[in-house]
Amino acid sequence: MKDAQPTGTPPPSTLVEEWRAASVQNVWLRPGDWYTPAVDALAEAIEGGLDTAPAAFRLGEARAAAGVGITEAIDDLAIVFKAAGYEESPIRSVRSLCEGWTGGNPAVQAGGGMTDAESGLGTVEYLVQRLVEVYGEAKKAGERVTETHALVIVDVSVVDSDVWQRIARNAAVGAALKGAYGDSHPMAHLRDGVYGVLVQRGEALGAGIAALREHISERAQSMRVGNLTRQPPRVWVEALPDTHNYVVELLNTLQR
Repeated sequence: MKDAQPTGTPPPSTLVEEWRAASVQNVWLRPGDWYTPAVDALAEAIEGGLDTAPAAFRLGEARAAAGVGITEAIDDLAIVFKAAGYEESPIRSVRSLCEGWTGGNPAVQAGGGMTDAESGLGTVEYLVQRLVEVYGEAKKAGERVTETHALVIVDVSVVDSDVWQRIARNAAVGAALKGAYGDSHPMAHLRDGVYGVLVQRGEALGAGIAALREHISERAQSMRVGNLTRQPPRVWVEALPDTHNYVVELLNTLQR
């Protein structure tokens, strides 16, 4: 499906002004932090008929650095395209905004090269690789991974078909998980609304699950995506198989 084309573009001197006025009136929470040089870059790209995705990426980075929530950033982006005469925001530009937001927010940065752009977490392939390491270390130590480690699975999925809601949900929950666990726990985006975290077993595991459920709900509300997530989130402990040979099968099941 092709992106909608503009039906008419405001003069260069008015687009940013119209964008700001409409955004502050309808979606923006703190008018004083709306402007960033990335705003001008996106406006110039729209007015010049250029690819807006690179400028949208820069805008996403700037919004994240300013502490702006992903849904607020997406709503703001929709306003400038509407002001420019588009029927809807181009999909590539919205995705670029979200990728920039993910990269610009320290809370959603994931280590390694196998990173999911929407959530900022690792991919399934990344989690498989980390599990290979865990099983290898357990074998050397004469331990059983089933007794030392487990997966914490988080499911916040709801039934919807809106691509913007999906991106906002994944970005927000990714930020919540990174905030809860930091960089010490491998974690991955398994499918839309479903995430896995590799943890060590211990006496505090059960209490940690309850605290995590509350933390995700609180972060979803603070990032203004509470209406896009299952309430309360489903969080449970998934046992790992005895050997790594069955890990991929387990993750494939969790992806369905």
